[in-house]
Amino acid sequence: MTGLEFLGAVMLLVMLAAIFIGLPISFTLLFLALIFGYMGLGSRVFNLAYLQTFGMMKQDEFVAVPMFILMGYVCDQSGMMERLFKAFRDLFAPVRGSLYVVVILTATLFGIAAGTVGATVVLLGILAGPIMIKAGYDVRMSAGAITAGGTLGILIPPSVMLVVMAPVLDISIIDLYASAFGPGFLLSGLYIVYTLGRSFLNPKLGPPVPMEDRPESMKVVLRECLVGLVPVTVLTVLTLGAILAGLTTAAEAAALGALGAVILAICYGKFTVKGFLGACNSTMATASMVLFLAVTSNVFGSVFAWLGTANWITSALLAAPLPAWGTMTLLLTLIFVLGWPFEWPAIVLIFLPLLAPVAKGLGYDMVWFGCVVAVVLQTAFLSPPVAMSAYYLRQVVKEWSLATIYKGMFEFMILQCIAIALIVIFPQIATSFPEQLQAESRAVKTEQVDDSMNRLEGDLLKDTQGEAVGEDGEEEEGGEAEKDLEKDPMSKKSKK
Repeated sequence: MTGLEFLGAVMLLVMLAAIFIGLPISFTLLFLALIFGYMGLGSRVFNLAYLQTFGMMKQDEFVAVPMFILMGYVCDQSGMMERLFKAFRDLFAPVRGSLYVVVILTATLFGIAAGTVGATVVLLGILAGPIMIKAGYDVRMSAGAITAGGTLGILIPPSVMLVVMAPVLDISIIDLYASAFGPGFLLSGLYIVYTLGRSFLNPKLGPPVPMEDRPESMKVVLRECLVGLVPVTVLTVLTLGAILAGLTTAAEAAALGALGAVILAICYGKFTVKGFLGACNSTMATASMVLFLAVTSNVFGSVFAWLGTANWITSALLAAPLPAWGTMTLLLTLIFVLGWPFEWPAIVLIFLPLLAPVAKGLGYDMVWFGCVVAVVLQTAFLSPPVAMSAYYLRQVVKEWSLATIYKGMFEFMILQCIAIALIVIFPQIATSFPEQLQAESRAVKTEQVDDSMNRLEGDLLKDTQGEAVGEDGEEEEGGEAEKDLEKDPMSKKSKK
């Protein structure tokens, strides 16, 4: 290790120590980068910070961050989750363990629309907690279903975390979005199968919805499904479909989604000027935090790379006497442990750029790697000692103790580990959809190029033949054009 590499290692250790004692992450990163960068690089560090800041601001993906955040806050206030919950509750009321299914399906669809964790867990706790207590549902499984379902919002698109992660890994946001659908729906399916299976084996864990809480007729059920499910489905299809089909950029689709959320709030009668301004203020605060952290972490990472420590860490991990899957397991375990004290923006923007080159050096697909990292970070939300989802739920359901909530979360942690193992063993779960989209995109581009070249060659040959059969003066021009055409390599290819 050279002197500059050692200086970078000291900078990394000081950064970790400063964050653990409670100093603000963004300012800590910026000051340490400038101080240690000046010690190692001199005044060049200020030029580096300037260029990295403007380079980050030019990335289109970060333009979508404020709009997706606004979409989430407006969805929180629009009454969308209440409508979803009531529609699913009426639909599955006679089924054993129906409230578990209702919670997970509501969290999945609302997570797609809103992309938040804290608000989803809180609203599910308010809506489902009292009904589950009244119906005699198992407390541990109820708490686990609410907290696990609530964390799906950071995994299933249009997740803000995925928007931020894509440029960090230097991959397409469309590919990363497409790859997250498989694991997201896999987890949702595992939750449903687990809760329904245990409820059928032991009816006391999840009895059907009490008769007094069921709808009076099938007409009521259909009306609730029409009002509660169709608008959300249309909103998600328009937002995500436009991105995946390549019709709009992520920023344009995010603006479309935010507008759709406002329209839904108006249709549900929940829109107020005060509430909208509150959502805008919350959006500004959250987006400023994420974007400022993105800039400062980019400056810190650039100084870290210029000092050479990043390459040293990558080389050391690649040279470790472990097979590729062993090194990858080490990386994922490290990310999982970092998920205890740190929020996802810090992990994605600070630590992921240090670990991604190792995965790339091992030959792993970066879209798959980004998807697995997203699932691991989602799992960290369910793991003590931090597990913010448990604290969110405890605040709104006072009858459930924190220890009981932790026990329920642990059951779903096992399902999370099973899902991660399946994605690692069968990477097609994450890669099949983006590969399909890429193949379709290549086919469309190839067809367009072939059509244009055929038209071009046909026009050239038609003009050449027309000039060749003309008058003497024109024939000579045609001969010259023919000579020029023969010099064209595309023309030679067509003649052959």
